[in-house]
Amino acid sequence: MMTNINRGNRFTQLVSYSTKARGLHNYVVKVGGENHPNAKINFKLGDVVTTMIQTANQETILLQHDTNLPRPYSLGFRVQGTNGLWMDVNKSIYIEGQSKETHRWEDAKAWLDKYDHPLWKKYGNDAAGAGHGGMDWFVLNAFIEAVKLKTTTPQDVYDAVTWSAITPLSETSIQLGGQSVDFPDFTNGQWMYRKNNFAMGDAY
Repeated sequence: MMTNINRGNRFTQLVSYSTKARGLHNYVVKVGGENHPNAKINFKLGDVVTTMIQTANQETILLQHDTNLPRPYSLGFRVQGTNGLWMDVNKSIYIEGQSKETHRWEDAKAWLDKYDHPLWKKYGNDAAGAGHGGMDWFVLNAFIEAVKLKTTTPQDVYDAVTWSAITPLSETSIQLGGQSVDFPDFTNGQWMYRKNNFAMGDAY
């Protein structure tokens, strides 16, 4: 949604690489022992799958699927543009010409508080405890309210099929030795004309 996918922008190509698969086997042996039936399974899913997606508007999106190795929970969000970047792993931000020190991270809290979305300010307490840091509450609530009001849902079937296609396209790229794979246009060209109303608040 940050890059207006299916609404003025779209995914055009994808390339994926995978590490070897060790984590699931190690977990089975650690928990169930070497004689556990699943210890004989030859798992195909690599421990870390890295996927790069190119967009029509020339942004790149880096995805990493990493569920088989031990690590603290983090979605690993990072947003970077011409004037700076923010990362959720270290809760830090850097804004060119505005951060206190040149080329030094600073705590993102003050920036996030100052520029927090009005919907988070209004409904943050309602979302507390919901999945993915409260995001699930907003996604589900926006969908239900849009249906009740008979307005366009912020996320739709085109988004669902686009997100779902990443897995099989990644598998294809990996099987082809990391070759680039074309991303289908599920909107049949309508992505150029559709408008992004995500988090606009019209369904609240």
